[in-house]
Amino acid sequence: MKIKLFLLVILFSVCNLYAQNVKEDFSDDWANLTKYQKENELLGLPKKGEKRVVFLGSSIFEFWKDKDPEYFANHAYVDRGISGQISAQLLIRFRQDVINLKPKAVIILAGSNDLAGSKGHVTNETIMNNVKSMAELARKNNIKVILCKYLPVYEYPWNKNLKGAAEQIISLNKNIVAYATENHFTVLDYFTPLVDEKNGQKAEYTTDGVHPNLAGYKIMEAVTDAAIMKAIGK
Repeated sequence: MKIKLFLLVILFSVCNLYAQNVKEDFSDDWANLTKYQKENELLGLPKKGEKRVVFLGSSIFEFWKDKDPEYFANHAYVDRGISGQISAQLLIRFRQDVINLKPKAVIILAGSNDLAGSKGHVTNETIMNNVKSMAELARKNNIKVILCKYLPVYEYPWNKNLKGAAEQIISLNKNIVAYATENHFTVLDYFTPLVDEKNGQKAEYTTDGVHPNLAGYKIMEAVTDAAIMKAIGK
């Protein structure tokens, strides 16, 4: 009897130790909803009079709050960027990371990672379909839409085999502006103040030709604040 009890205790201990060491599998969370889940819960709903703005995008937005955290701390701005994400992932996150936060406006920066991929399945149409779906969801939920002209990119350092990146960005931006104009959405132009003579980013504003440095983000902050003012006022 004592031996059986001892073996049961050992078995229970081994099972408990195994359970503690097994990490939960989040491979089904393709859009990485878990990244901001707890932050969203802690953030809660806007306070009375708060004009919250959500920044939805990929690494350009995610790195922004690291490069210049005071910009977000001093405004009712909520950064919800996740590095590497494509427009379809942003669409999946839209309800949790935008709608449920009850912002006055959302800034949508999408498309570059779609274009920078090497699978060859992405077109401007697929990107725009996702952007349109996000914009329509926002409008239905009384959230002002701010669509971005993407930052200039001459070449992606991690995919130098991709040719014509600059032309693809320019073409996508034309589609975004046309759609925004047709639907009376605010356009936020990150392209014009950062572009150089090759339609890439000016060297003094970027770390790698794709992502801005602090000086680049300062330029972006000025045009962002102007666009937000246009969309929702002070």
